[in-house]
Amino acid sequence: MTLADFLTQHADSEQLLNEMQTRGVVTAMAAAPHVISPSEWLPVMWGGEEQAPFENHEQFEQYANLIVDIWNEQRQQLLEKTWLWPEGCLLDDAEIVNQATRDFAEGLLQGWSLTRDDWETLMPENTDGNALLGGVVLSISLLYDPETALSTMEAQGAEELAQFEEIFNAMPTMLCGLSLHGAALAEDAEGA
Repeated sequence: MTLADFLTQHADSEQLLNEMQTRGVVTAMAAAPHVISPSEWLPVMWGGEEQAPFENHEQFEQYANLIVDIWNEQRQQLLEKTWLWPEGCLLDDAEIVNQATRDFAEGLLQGWSLTRDDWETLMPENTDGNALLGGVVLSISLLYDPETALSTMEAQGAEELAQFEEIFNAMPTMLCGLSLHGAALAEDAEGA
């Protein structure tokens, strides 16, 4: 069973993040420099509520297993530099990016907020790592809300939609690079 199948089959899934938002959060957790137990971040998938919106333990276990499988796949792809946008995330001529891309970026930003302390500890201000981190987070923010970003850019004299295409196309390389750098820094910190 896929995550999409699970979300479609369960009537109570309205309480859960949609598939792309979920994939965004999971990707952010997979990119994190330190592995964080899913038990610490899984409640984000249902709005942080204490009670999970599942009918029984088996349903919860099935959902959790799907999430962990996605995490394992994403972590491996990020560290092997083979990560790509999830299927369905695309640029859009009229909307700059499609809804799937916005949802994924939204989830990714939610995930970053959970791992922010780890990133900022390993990549403090005024370091090259912090500049890399800032660039990735800014790029994700631009893809999450391209209209606001575009109006801000236009006010500064930049009217290029091509910039969004460059950001979108560069995201896999940036995210893989950041993940590898974070993992190396975390390993160095643990060895020190």
